[in-house]
Amino acid sequence: MANTPQARKRVRQNEERRLRNKHHKSRMRTAIKKVEKAVAEGDKQAAESALEPAVSIVDHVAGKGAIHRNTAARTVSRLTRKVQQLS
Repeated sequence: MANTPQARKRVRQNEERRLRNKHHKSRMRTAIKKVEKAVAEGDKQAAESALEPAVSIVDHVAGKGAIHRNTAARTVSRLTRKVQQLS
């Protein structure tokens, strides 16, 4: 267990960050699933309307450091490509 005051503080900070990252990543995954569900149903209108907020959320999460910026870029690229392939 953490013995020094600084170690106890780091434990507290790590827990707060873990919960914050968990919240951001959960929100991101929900937005991604919404786009993928619309794509699976073939609903181009719903997919396009869900894509914009999903991209925004993914970029926001990357900016917060919960995911790497390259992971965010790859995710956005794949989502965009899936939506564009709907004709």
